[in-house]
Amino acid sequence: MSTYPPTECGLATFTAALYEHLSRLPGHVGVVRVLDDPHEGAQASEVVADLVNGSRAGAAAAAHTLNGYDVVVVQHEYGIYGGFDGADVLEVVEALTVPTMVVLHTVLENPTPQQRWILERLVFAADVIVTMAEIARHRLVEHYGVDPGRIVVISHGAIDHRSLRGTHFAGPRPLILTWGLLGPGKGIEWAIDAMQGLRDLQPRYLVIGKTHPKVLKRDGEEYRRSLAVRARERGVADIVEFDASYLDLPALGNLVESADVVLLPYDSPDQVTSGVLIEAVAAGKPVVSTAFPHAVELLAGGSGLIVPQRDPGALALSLRRVLTEPGLAEEMAASASSQAPSLVWSAVAQRYRSVAASLVAVS
Repeated sequence: MSTYPPTECGLATFTAALYEHLSRLPGHVGVVRVLDDPHEGAQASEVVADLVNGSRAGAAAAAHTLNGYDVVVVQHEYGIYGGFDGADVLEVVEALTVPTMVVLHTVLENPTPQQRWILERLVFAADVIVTMAEIARHRLVEHYGVDPGRIVVISHGAIDHRSLRGTHFAGPRPLILTWGLLGPGKGIEWAIDAMQGLRDLQPRYLVIGKTHPKVLKRDGEEYRRSLAVRARERGVADIVEFDASYLDLPALGNLVESADVVLLPYDSPDQVTSGVLIEAVAAGKPVVSTAFPHAVELLAGGSGLIVPQRDPGALALSLRRVLTEPGLAEEMAASASSQAPSLVWSAVAQRYRSVAASLVAVS
């Protein structure tokens, strides 16, 4: 149960990739798709039901459909379900009678009382709680009192880039890449400011991704326009390029392969899951990232450089090191490549199936 294409969000992309690789394994997989609007869902054979936010009858029907399966996997993020902070997810999850895995894409260290109440009820209803990083597991144990024996850490999946290697050629200018749905909190402002310190290298900084649907609904394209204005004011409009495409996985794989360095300038110190980070490391690409928890954890082995949030000078210095320091990019890429086998979607799907099989065995 999750958002699902054609919805454009990180959980929809995640679920589509997980479905694709689970469906290659023995068994039958179906998707209960979460929608804000009943008219936005296209027909897809794997979608066995739609959960339209705000529909009480839809919640009961979704639970009934899910109970027809051996195991249910619920993707959780506060912003995708109906109700205040997405509380309507509880109506479905608490009606399930089959083993349930709840995948937590966000585990807040300092939640609001409502957010804590939702997470505690989700955790209580689940048979297994899945996090995508050890820091999220630690937070559940330390801040929510969850039994560590009920938590499984399974990485966010990534494209298997081995089939793409050797098909791309370096451009005349070094390519610095940031991608994902665009909105406040991604730290693009500080990355734009950092480009002032790299002008002598003449990089191409590509920021690719549509504006986040919720940001677009609230503010239109005002945020994107403000970034373009900032680039002009800083004198780097010839370096910074915006592309409003929403990439499918093959297109994303091709783009990442062409990058010299992946930049994650996120503002939030609270982020415990980043699909962009996983994709970059799985592709064997050097990473420069701000010090959000998932990056600190994943890049500790040498596959990236960590800088403070909101520090353009530190971003510029680290990017310069990757692009000019002899052997550094190669060392970082080698470290990243050693992590890749456990991060690709085929390995991740196998982990989910193994956990599901263990739940069926004891149910």
